[in-house]
Amino acid sequence: MPYVNIKITREGATAEQKATLIRKVTELLRDELGKNPSTTVVVIDEVDTDNWGIGGESVTVRRKRGS
Repeated sequence: MPYVNIKITREGATAEQKATLIRKVTELLRDELGKNPSTTVVVIDEVDTDNWGIGGESVTVRRKRGS
């Protein structure tokens, strides 16, 4: 049973976009690895930019600075 965890920052991915990600990742595992779509689990975690750090600072700070 494949388990895929996608982590993105919470900033407006639509329900339709997330549904497309789930469908296409499931199809990719089926097409490339022969995995059964009915047992493939895809989870999308949306993380606030205050809780996502890069290079020692939050994404919120980096984006305010323009980096």
